[in-house]
Amino acid sequence: MIDAKTVWADLEKIRQSSPLIHNITNYVVMNSTANALLAIGASPVMAHAEEETAEMTALASVLVVNIGTLSTPWVAGMERAVRAARDAKKPYVLDPVGAGATAFRTDTVHRLLGLGSPTVLRGNASEIMSVHTSEGSTRGVDSTEQSDSALEAGRALARQYGCPVSISGATDYVVSGGETIAISNGHPLMGRVTGLGCTASALTGAFLAVDPSPMDAAATAMAVMGICGEIAAEKSEGPGSLQMHLLDAFHNLDEKQVANRLKVGHETR
Repeated sequence: MIDAKTVWADLEKIRQSSPLIHNITNYVVMNSTANALLAIGASPVMAHAEEETAEMTALASVLVVNIGTLSTPWVAGMERAVRAARDAKKPYVLDPVGAGATAFRTDTVHRLLGLGSPTVLRGNASEIMSVHTSEGSTRGVDSTEQSDSALEAGRALARQYGCPVSISGATDYVVSGGETIAISNGHPLMGRVTGLGCTASALTGAFLAVDPSPMDAAATAMAVMGICGEIAAEKSEGPGSLQMHLLDAFHNLDEKQVANRLKVGHETR
């Protein structure tokens, strides 16, 4: 279970150690994702070429794989990186962006899952439902479902792959076994900026580098994302300025802001 003290402690660890996070992510969000990791205190690297992904994974603390923009060579690079993370027993986050939209995307997710379970599986409700049953409705890479509608699918995937599943939405959920953590931070304006789900996956990787509990790391990442989104939205006139203020919020987040804003609940079945 996370609370304000554990969130702040993990954030301080990131800022002190600056873990290297290897992102194989989509080119729509590379810049914003790298800047978010830098702002939070981590060190990003983006390498997707098949010839170097395994080697880069060996250098990094954590691997984050995001399938937002796919091609056959990129998938080959992802597969090599996942094998390298599996063999080295390094944490690995899988973000199944747009799963369910096309057969290629859905098949790629299952190929990657077949190589080894991720440490955290993180996506929106439609993506999580599609990974589970191929019945989720995905419009491009956007969710058409509320996060709570994916809870049962998330729990089933958590049992199947032995990892926490992080589901983003108006309320973010992290589920594993009989445990559910609900994070109610965030702001509707965040949905008007592309790639903030991808940023959440990258932050999940950063917190995995410093927290031995994958479930707590996933929940902490969503809490920091939501809190900073609230802070940024209060200073923003629209989605353009939100992006700028969000980076500043990551960089300037302090213990008092975490303590005053964190909205988290925990349920055990």
